[in-house]
Amino acid sequence: MGLDLDPDSVQKLADYVALLHKWNQAYNLTAVRDPEQMVYRHILDSLSIVPYLQGRRILDIGTGAGLPGIPLAVACPQREFILLDSNAKKIRFVTQAIATLGLTNARAVVARVEKLVVPDRFDTLISRALGGIADMLALAGHLCSPGGRFLAMKGVYPQEELAAIPPDYHVLAVEALSVPGLDGKRHVVVISAGTSGHPEVST
Repeated sequence: MGLDLDPDSVQKLADYVALLHKWNQAYNLTAVRDPEQMVYRHILDSLSIVPYLQGRRILDIGTGAGLPGIPLAVACPQREFILLDSNAKKIRFVTQAIATLGLTNARAVVARVEKLVVPDRFDTLISRALGGIADMLALAGHLCSPGGRFLAMKGVYPQEELAAIPPDYHVLAVEALSVPGLDGKRHVVVISAGTSGHPEVST
């Protein structure tokens, strides 16, 4: 992936996996049980979208156990991350993980995205597990700053979802992601609001 992490960041990611594994045994935070698989399926998968982040303020919609928000906050200390989920149990874990790792650039919020009100909108909004792309745009569109972007993390090329995107949003790119240790297909869809132009598509 070409991401250069310092030893402290690598240690924080390892600590996060250990914490997630420990809490997962009691709280069922993720279906992935094996710590080694967590590295590939959660950590490296999350970090694969670092090149597509834009701006300073980032919103992780439906963060669940803190994915991709916590790995991204570790890798990008210069950016500010809000990790949002409506599940209070999962947000309790995320809050604990942020404190344990000493992340000063991340904050966990329990709320439904369509109800969230913030003083400053976000430069990049990420969805890894929030259903369809059109739903994400409908629920979170009010939180995107002018010139901001949405990143939808998907498995196989989401042809039907792309066709359902409202006309006031524009697909800037659909990029195939290469995630070490994962055999399945992974894509990121980069979407902007109110920007004309033709998408750059890579399958």
